[in-house]
Amino acid sequence: MSPAADSPQPYATKRALVAWCLFDWANSAFPAVILTFVFAAYFAQGVAESPVIATGQWGLALTCSALAIALLSPLLGAVADQDGRRKPWIAVLSLLCIAACASLWFVKPDPSYVLLALVGVAVANFAFEFSLVFYNAMLNDLVPPDRLGRLSGWGWGVGYAGGLVCLVLVLVGFVSTPEPWFGIGKDEAAHVRIVGPIAALWFLAFGWALFVFTPDRPSKRVSALVAMRQGWAALLATFKNIRHYGNPGRFLLAHMIYTDGLNTLFAFGGIYAAGQFGMEVEEVIWFGIALNLTAGLGAAAFAWVDDWIGAKRTIAIALVGLVIVGLAILATDDKMVFWGLGLALGIFFGPAQAASRSLMARLAPAEMQAEMFGLFALSGKATAFIGPALFGWATVAFDTQRAGMATVLVFFLIGGAILWFVKEPQRPA
Repeated sequence: MSPAADSPQPYATKRALVAWCLFDWANSAFPAVILTFVFAAYFAQGVAESPVIATGQWGLALTCSALAIALLSPLLGAVADQDGRRKPWIAVLSLLCIAACASLWFVKPDPSYVLLALVGVAVANFAFEFSLVFYNAMLNDLVPPDRLGRLSGWGWGVGYAGGLVCLVLVLVGFVSTPEPWFGIGKDEAAHVRIVGPIAALWFLAFGWALFVFTPDRPSKRVSALVAMRQGWAALLATFKNIRHYGNPGRFLLAHMIYTDGLNTLFAFGGIYAAGQFGMEVEEVIWFGIALNLTAGLGAAAFAWVDDWIGAKRTIAIALVGLVIVGLAILATDDKMVFWGLGLALGIFFGPAQAASRSLMARLAPAEMQAEMFGLFALSGKATAFIGPALFGWATVAFDTQRAGMATVLVFFLIGGAILWFVKEPQRPA
C-alpha cells in the first residue's frame, strides 16, 4: 500500500491495525457491562425505587452526559486538528472513564446510592464517547479509502467480541456462581457491584496497545493556547461555511437522528428486558452475551458489504432491519420470542455504527478529520437528550416501557429518510 498524497504518514502496519481494533475490544466492557446490561439491570432492580423510576433517572443522567459531549466535542476536535496528535486526548479520557467505572463498586443496593450511581455512569459515558472522537479520527490515517469499511467494521466486530467475553467472565465468575471468584461475597450485591472495577481493569489491560503500536500524527508543536485559539477560529469558520459542506451536513443530520435511536436502545435495553419481561440480572447477562455475539457477527460480516456496495447503502439496510425487527418486538409478550427477535435485532447494530464511521471518514476533508469527527460526535449527541427523555416520558406517561421503546423506531425512520439525500463519494475501483 502506498500512502495518499495528503496523508501525514505511511499507512499503518498490520500490528498497528490490530492494536487499533484492540482498543475497541478494551473499551467495549463499559457499554456492554455497565451501560446496557449488568449494571443497568442492577440499578433498575436493586438500587432505584422501581424500574419505572429507574428509567426516568437513568435517562436524565445520560441526557446530562450527552449535552456535555455535544457542547465540547466539536471544539476540542478542532483543537486536536491544530496540534495534530490524537493519542494524548484518548489517554486522558480513557483514564477518566476507567476511574468512573471503578467508582461504581461503592453503589450499594439502596436508593440512597442513586446519585452516586448516576454521576459515575454519566462521567464514564462522557469520557468514553469523547475518546471516540479522537479514536475515530485516526481511521483515515491507517488504511487507504478502499479499506475503510473493513477496518471500521472489524473494529466494531472486535469490540462486540470484547463485550461478549467480558460478559461471560462476569456471569461465570461472579453473578451465577455460588462462590464468586477472589472471595467476593454476595452481601450487599458485591458480586454484581464488582462489574464496575472489572470494566475498569478490562479497559486498562487491553487499551495500552494502541498507545504503543499504532502511529499517531506528529505534533505540529503548537502551544495549547494557540491551538485553542486556532481551533475555535476553525470551528467558527466551519459553522459559518456549513452550507459549503452540504453533503457531510446532510449525513450529520441523518446520523444525529438515527443514532439517537441507537443510543436510546443501548441505554435502555437491559432495563427494558428486566422491566417488561421480568428478567433477573443473570438472565439479562445471558441475553447480553447472545446479543453481543450476533452484533459482532453482523459488524464483521457487513464490513465487506460496506466496501462492496458503499457505506450509505449498508446503513440503510441496517436501519430497515432495525425497524422491522423492532416492530415485531413491540408486538410480542412472549419472553422466548423476545429473545429470538432481540438476537435478530443485534445483527443490525454493528453495521449501522461501523458504516457510519467509515462514511464520515470518506466525507471528511483530510485536514479536518478530528473536527469533522467532533461534529460527528455532536451529531450523535446534540439531540441525545431527546431519545432518553422521550423514552422516560412515554414510559411514565403510559405506565409501560413498551410505549418508551416505541419512540425509538421513529428516530430510525426519520434518519433513514434524510440519509436518502446523502451522496456518497465514488468508491475506488
